[in-house]
Amino acid sequence: MWRRSSRSVPAGRRRRCGTARAPSIAERPAGVPAVADRRGGIAGVVLAAGEGSRFAGPLHKLRAEFRGRPLVRWATDGAIEAALAAVYVVLGAEDLSDLLPPEVTIVMNHEWQRGQAWSLQAGVRTAELDGHAAVVVGVADQPLVGAEAWRRVAAAPGPIVTAVYGARRRPPVKLDASVWPLLPLDGDEGARQLMRRHPEMVREVACPGDPTDIDTLEDLRRRGRA
Repeated sequence: MWRRSSRSVPAGRRRRCGTARAPSIAERPAGVPAVADRRGGIAGVVLAAGEGSRFAGPLHKLRAEFRGRPLVRWATDGAIEAALAAVYVVLGAEDLSDLLPPEVTIVMNHEWQRGQAWSLQAGVRTAELDGHAAVVVGVADQPLVGAEAWRRVAAAPGPIVTAVYGARRRPPVKLDASVWPLLPLDGDEGARQLMRRHPEMVREVACPGDPTDIDTLEDLRRRGRA
């Protein structure tokens, strides 16, 4: 299950930690209704748990400044500005809580080495326990995907909705609660694997912005100057 951490955090923010196993839908706590019966709105999930091993800077890459803000704040602020029902930020390799605003709920994934799929599970299961009907998932190293992309994806109907930039499918991706049991548990693919396996469920939404990843110090410098 998920529990609140005993560590002190700023007022207004919740912090949760994952155990060794993500809770299944069957493990829903007493009093939490079934997925189909909930009307909790759409939550945002920002995946920020990775090590960033290709980044050769002196700090973890999500701490690096990009156009005047820490890199992690760009995706987080975009999700907040999209006015979703809640925003969860999944952390792991680096505790970035000191950089995050009080509007978000921090989810700690202590098994981040299992890959992005496990971080997605952490965010999705926390959203499930909080009663949300869908999540819109983005990644923290795509700073030029703005709030409008989050809004468009959230507003579009369908069990799986992905942003499209030109001909490229990239985050954010909306996942209805009906598809959460189909998500993988391990590996570096979560929603992408699901879309490959179930193309009939996928709806594309054209979005503004640039989904380029910041993976290296050179990426940061080049995109920061653009």
